[in-house]
Order: sequence, then C-alpha cells, then structure tokens
Amino acid sequence: MLSGKRLLVSGVATSDSIAAAVMERALRAGAEVVVAAYPRDVPAVQELLSDVPGPPAVLALDATNEGDLSALEEELRHRWGRLDGALHAIAFAPRAALTSVMEAPAGDVERAMRTSVWTYAAFGRLLSRMAPPSGASLVGLDFDSARAWPVYNWMGPCKAALRSLNGYLARDLGPMGVRANLVAAGPLRTRAASGIPDFELLVDRWKRQSPLAWDPTDASSVADGVCFLLSDLARAITGEVLHVDGGAHAMATWLQDPPAEMQGKA
Repeated sequence: MLSGKRLLVSGVATSDSIAAAVMERALRAGAEVVVAAYPRDVPAVQELLSDVPGPPAVLALDATNEGDLSALEEELRHRWGRLDGALHAIAFAPRAALTSVMEAPAGDVERAMRTSVWTYAAFGRLLSRMAPPSGASLVGLDFDSARAWPVYNWMGPCKAALRSLNGYLARDLGPMGVRANLVAAGPLRTRAASGIPDFELLVDRWKRQSPLAWDPTDASSVADGVCFLLSDLARAITGEVLHVDGGAHAMATWLQDPPAEMQGKA
C-alpha cells in the first residue's frame, strides 16, 4: 500500500507508542521511513530499532525549535530530495496544564500549544516545500475534543485547536496536492498517556461506551488508519478526522452512569 513512499515518522519514543506502530506498519507496507525523535530519546530509539531489518535513520528533532526544523529539511533533501508523507505524533503539556484548567500558568499553556499545535503547521510547511508533483499526505494524531473530559484539561483545547488548524492546512496545502488529515484514537497506554493524571478513567469509559471492543494496549488499529491516510487510497480525502476508537465517539453518553432502571433497556 505504501510501496515507493518516503515517509517521515515523528514521535517514536517507546515500543508502545502509536508512532512506533505506524513505523512498523509503514515499513511492512513497502515505505522508506526516516524517524524523528526528541533529542534526548535518540539513543533509546536507535536501540529500539536495532532489531529492525535495515533500521530507519533516526534524526534528532525538537519540533518547537526552528533550527532543528531547518536541519531536518536539509537532511531530508540530501537523503531523498522529496517527501511523500509525514506523521505528526507530537504533543506535550506540562503537568500543571494537565492538572487544572484555571490554575495552569500561562507559560505552561503556551508551551502546550506550541508543542502540540504549532508544530503541526511546521510539518505542513515542510511538506509544502518537499512534496513531489504527485502530492503528499500529512497526518496528525487527535483525541475527541468535542467534549470536556474529566482528566484531559488543557490538552483538550490543544486538540480542539489542532482540529481547527487541520482544516486551514487542508485549505492551504490542497492546491499543492498535499492532504491534511487527523486520526482520533481511543485511549492507549503509551508513555504520553502515563503523564495524564487518572488516565485510567478514560480507559474505563471506553470499556463501557465503545460498541466495538477497545484494547488500550494495541496501537495497531490506529497505525493502520494512519497508513491508509498516508497512502494513495486516500488521495481525495483532506480536512478529515478519522475516528479509530471502537466507535465510542458516536455513542450518546450520560454525565454519570445511567439510572439503574435504564440499564439494559433499548
């Protein structure tokens, strides 16, 4: 499905990450892959990939740093000359921004927005410069931002901003043949999730709400959705949010558990 594609996969940190699952699936589907990892994670990611046949190159990238972004573009131009697609799997919020909406310091909120949202536009700029005439695909990772979750706090507004930005990128990149789409995943037990206080509340909600079984330890279904959007099968899809969450987003919810007399009734 991705034969001949040259793809940038960011956000690989540990084997349980969505980005690592995308990398594995993309390689299996025939793509050439370069991995971008946060600088301090590079040695661990290189070790993680040591058993991968012909392991992808691992480049250091702090995507909030303009110098790192320029160096990444220069390296990709030297290595490939073009870029067919990129996965933006970058999000971060300081703990104070995950703990409280009203008490989070302004600097922490600004850092969360720059890391989780502005960098998506930076990846769009990269693809606008390096996409081949046949076009390219940008994919970002989302989480349901239509509702206020009990544990997500400032990452909720960050994801809402990401979703809005995705539409603007679809508008501006479309004339260049570059698509921009998001994949909204259900809760997965990744390193990023471990930093969210009371994350297991989300896992429990999905267990009770999702019409399809949802395994919070298996990122492969999300990775398959990403690879579809990176492929030419999705060549006419842009500005979209693809939910890979077992269907939980489509189900009506109660603010609390439904009354006992309603349970089990159609």
